[in-house]
Amino acid sequence: MDLSTRLADIDARISDAARSAGRDPSGLTRIVVTKFHPVGLVEELAALGVQHVGENRQQELTAKRADYAGPAVTWHFIGQAQTNKARAIRAAADAVHSVDRTRLADALHAARPDEEGDPLDVLLQVNLTEDAGRGGVTPGDISALADHVLAACPSLRLRGVMGVAPLDEAPASAFSRLAESADVVRRAAPDATWISAGMTGDFVDAIAAGATHLRIGSAITGPRPVHG
Repeated sequence: MDLSTRLADIDARISDAARSAGRDPSGLTRIVVTKFHPVGLVEELAALGVQHVGENRQQELTAKRADYAGPAVTWHFIGQAQTNKARAIRAAADAVHSVDRTRLADALHAARPDEEGDPLDVLLQVNLTEDAGRGGVTPGDISALADHVLAACPSLRLRGVMGVAPLDEAPASAFSRLAESADVVRRAAPDATWISAGMTGDFVDAIAAGATHLRIGSAITGPRPVHG
C-alpha cells in the first residue's frame, strides 16, 4: 500500500475502534510518528491532511522542524527527555509527552523564550512497568508531580498523561492503570483531559480505555529506514 492508503486504513480502524467503544472518532487525535524518516515524508503526510507528527529524539525533531516547508503541523515530542536538552526541545516542540520528574519540568519551564510567550503543552509520563529504570513517574508519585507543575511551572500547560503498555502484560490492563493516573491528574487540573496511549499494535485497547491521543508509526509511514 502507498502512504495515502496506509493512512486511510489506520484512520478507518481508529474510527471502528472508537465506535465499538461508544466514542466519537472526532474526539481522537492521531499522531504520526516519523522517527528516522526524512522531513520530506512529513511534508507528504501534511499534504494528505495530517496535522500532528511525533518525534522521539530531540536532534531529529530540531532538524526536521528547521527544514520543514509544508503546511502547518503540530510537533509532539514523545521520547525520553534529558534536562540538558530542555531548551532545544522547548524551541522545537509544541507538546511534550514525557515529563516524568520535577527537574525536567523545571528545565522546560526555565527554557521559556520570554515571560509573555505561549505555554508549552505537557503530559506526565507514567511508568506502567515494574522496572524503575524505565521512563515515567510511578503512579504513586503522579499527584505530587502534577502539583509541582501546576504550582512551580506556570509556562507549562498540564494537558494530561502518557503511557506505554509493557510488552509482558495485556495492554488493556496497563491502560486501565493509566486511566486511573489520568483521573488523579484531573482532580488537580480538571482541564487536563489528554491521555496519550496506544501504538500500532494496541491502539484498539487504548481507545477502549479512554485514550485521546494515539501515536502511530510504521503502520502509516512504512518500515523505518536503517539508522546507522
